[in-house]
Amino acid sequence: MGEHFPTTGTHLERYARVLPAVEINSSFYRPHRPATYARWRDSVPETFRFAVKVPKVITHELRLRDVREPLERFLDEAGHLETKLGCLLVQLPPSLQHEPGTAHAFFQALRERTDVDVVCEPRHRTWFTDEARHVLDGARIRYVKADPIAVDAAEPPDAEVVYYRLHGSPKMYYSAYSQAFLEALAKEISGHEQAGRRVWCIFDNTAEGAALPNALSLLRLDSVPGPG
Repeated sequence: MGEHFPTTGTHLERYARVLPAVEINSSFYRPHRPATYARWRDSVPETFRFAVKVPKVITHELRLRDVREPLERFLDEAGHLETKLGCLLVQLPPSLQHEPGTAHAFFQALRERTDVDVVCEPRHRTWFTDEARHVLDGARIRYVKADPIAVDAAEPPDAEVVYYRLHGSPKMYYSAYSQAFLEALAKEISGHEQAGRRVWCIFDNTAEGAALPNALSLLRLDSVPGPG
């Protein structure tokens, strides 16, 4: 797919001239220095936005409990993206069940410390109850629209952000999405945009290189005006 990208600049600089946003997944595995986030911030256009994945020490190791210190450290680091920080992604482990007190304390603490959009990708069915939805709604946290889906979580009418995270189907991380799927997705995204929502669409089917051509195809479809 190299013909779609400029030949000069860093990988991020070349990417950002073609695509409008990126999800930083490496922050899940290790911290990045504030200077690194600042360098990324300064290497992309003003309209480019970053989504940053919350570290696994918070979500998978501490399991949302007693996280004040690592949470504040992470938010300070990622905060050096400044206005180009568009969203935070909280992905929860499949084994983590919803516990109302823990969930409320964590998401309220997160919301008190940042005004940016926050989305959550839980993978245990207990996170899709009315009780769990109430906790997330109370902190203005929206469910990720994942594929394959754990449970279909429709966004509320007043949702300000919609975040698609497409892992590949039927084989997660490998399968490319069909043209028919992408056309239906483009139409759905257009509807959200017309409703004034901020829309993210992240392709995570990277194992055999399907993510980039899928993203470019969707970008072309999204730029084509619909009827009327």
